[in-house]
Amino acid sequence: MPHIPRTFLGRKLARAALAAALAGTCLGVLAQTPPPPGASPRIDAIRKAGVLRVGVVNNPPWLAQNTAGDGEPWSGPSWTLGKEFAKLLGVKVEPVAVSHETKVPSLTANQMDIMIGPLNETAERAKIIDFVTFSSTGVCMFGRADNPKFTSARTLEDFNKPEITMAYFSGAGEEPLVRQQFSKAKLRGVANSGSVAPIEEVMAGRSDVAPLNRMLWPNISKKVKGLAVFPKENDCQDSKIFQIQTGMGVAKDQQVYLDWLRTVAQRMQPALSEEERRMTQNLK
Repeated sequence: MPHIPRTFLGRKLARAALAAALAGTCLGVLAQTPPPPGASPRIDAIRKAGVLRVGVVNNPPWLAQNTAGDGEPWSGPSWTLGKEFAKLLGVKVEPVAVSHETKVPSLTANQMDIMIGPLNETAERAKIIDFVTFSSTGVCMFGRADNPKFTSARTLEDFNKPEITMAYFSGAGEEPLVRQQFSKAKLRGVANSGSVAPIEEVMAGRSDVAPLNRMLWPNISKKVKGLAVFPKENDCQDSKIFQIQTGMGVAKDQQVYLDWLRTVAQRMQPALSEEERRMTQNLK
C-alpha cells in the first residue's frame, strides 16, 4: 500500500467535515423555509392575511395564560412553537380563544389555522384532524412511602393483585384505563373533592396506590410529604403508563402545510422539551 502523507489525510478529513457541516446547515435552512407560493392554499391564505390564527386554551405546562397584565399573553412550549411558525411565515400571531369543548369544532370550522393547544391524539380525533405532536401525557402511580405494598412494586403488574387497593376519581379520563389495566386489584372509585388526585385516600391508608398525571407529580411531591412514586426514574417524568401523544391540530387534507409544521416542530423539539420541563416544575 502506498504511503499517504498525514497532511493529505488531514486536509481530506477537514474537507469531509466541512461538507457534512454545510449539508447539515442546508438541511436546517430547508427545514425552516416554508413551502413556496402555490404549494399550500393554507400558507398562501396566512401570508395574505398577515396573521397566523392560533387556537388557545389555558392548559399548562404546554400553554399557560398570563393574567398579570404585562409581558406576553401566553407562555409554554405550544406558544413558543406557534410563534416560530409565524416568524418563519413572516406574519403575526393572532390568538383565537376557545374552550376545551370547542377547540376541535372551531378548528374544523376554519376559525383558526392551527390549534396550538394542546390536543391529545386520540383515535376519534385522528379521524377528523391531523396532529403535530411534540409531547405526551403519562400517569404516575403514587402511594405512601411507608407502605411496603406500594414500595415493593417493581413492575406495573405488581399493582394488579387482589391485595392491592387502588383509588381513582369516578368519571375521570383514567377510569376505563384503570379498570382495564388493573382488573385484579380492588378498585375504589371516589368522588373528586377538588384535588388533582385521590391523595386523601392514600394518605389515610384506605388505598395503597392511585394514578396522577405525571406533570403534577413534582409539585405534589413537594407539597405532600410522605409519598413515593412509580416509576421513580427522572421523578416519573418519563412514565409511559397510559401514555397519549400530545401536540397541535390542523384540519385534514393539508399535507404540504402539515409536513412543514412537523418539520419545524422536529427541529424545535429539544427547546420545547426543556421549556416543558421548566413549566412542569411550577405546576400546582
